[in-house]
Amino acid sequence: MQFDMRKPGPSSLISSWFGNERRKREPAVPAPQVETPPVPAPDSTGPATGTRLSAAEIHENVRVTAEEEMRRPARDLAWSSLAAGLTIGFSFLAAAYLTLWVPSPFAPLAIAVGYPLGFIFVVQARNQLFTENTLEPVIPFLEKRDRATLGRVFRLWSIVLAGNLTGTFLFGLLLAHTPLVSNAMQHALLGVATGGTDDGFGMVVFRAIFGGWLIALMAWLVSSTRATGTQVLYIWITTAPIAAFGFRHSIAGAVEAFYLALAGSATWNAMIGGFLIPAIIGNVIGGVVLVAMLNHGQVGELARHATDGDKSSPVDLPGLTQRFPRH
Repeated sequence: MQFDMRKPGPSSLISSWFGNERRKREPAVPAPQVETPPVPAPDSTGPATGTRLSAAEIHENVRVTAEEEMRRPARDLAWSSLAAGLTIGFSFLAAAYLTLWVPSPFAPLAIAVGYPLGFIFVVQARNQLFTENTLEPVIPFLEKRDRATLGRVFRLWSIVLAGNLTGTFLFGLLLAHTPLVSNAMQHALLGVATGGTDDGFGMVVFRAIFGGWLIALMAWLVSSTRATGTQVLYIWITTAPIAAFGFRHSIAGAVEAFYLALAGSATWNAMIGGFLIPAIIGNVIGGVVLVAMLNHGQVGELARHATDGDKSSPVDLPGLTQRFPRH
């Protein structure tokens, strides 16, 4: 076997050198890359974990919104609360109207079905309702527990309550002294108002505790979602039982009380001293004790660490941001 051991000639070396140089100058062809779909960013409006907001996240939604409301100018709060007092009157109208279309044994059911209408209008319009505020500004006070925050709570309560009652008085005045509704509706309004305000002082307080409980619970539930349909459902299922079970609500009931007094069907003393004042007392007890204090109690320490920046006990609560501003 023979091998060609001849050395390459000069021309072969030159050609090889130029080939190497050309390859060095040519850009490298990148290897094909497989594109991967982008990872969606986390939804800042959804729960930090799971499929529902945690109690701490709802608590923070309520707290942040309440802090903003307590800083609002008095004039803004007054207009908002006046609008709520006027609008809540549609609960009275709707309840009375539906009783015209059902036999008398079904009248309580008709009242319960129509009663939530004014609440739906008020809450979805972001108006200031006194009984909602038995939850919202109380949460910041339970966090801070100082005199300044307590003063802001009482300031908010006084402005909103005055505006609500002014609005309910004007609505009752329209019903009692203008031809706004038919004679048949006047008869239905009289029946609904009489049945909704005829308890004594102590019983009104007792029943109003449950009414205040349900309205403050409504505010808590509405803060757990940004879906309008779900919010309307929460409003309906928490306000219909007030009428169905004979509970008392100070603001919606004030329309009925003022209507009776203005129409001459009841005395002012009976409507204010026998209904309105005890209803306010009961609503405050129910909202503050049974909703604000209990729901704060289950998350209060976690929320306090998160909002005050307590370095001694760091707590990581992702997602504690204001997700659903009300106003």
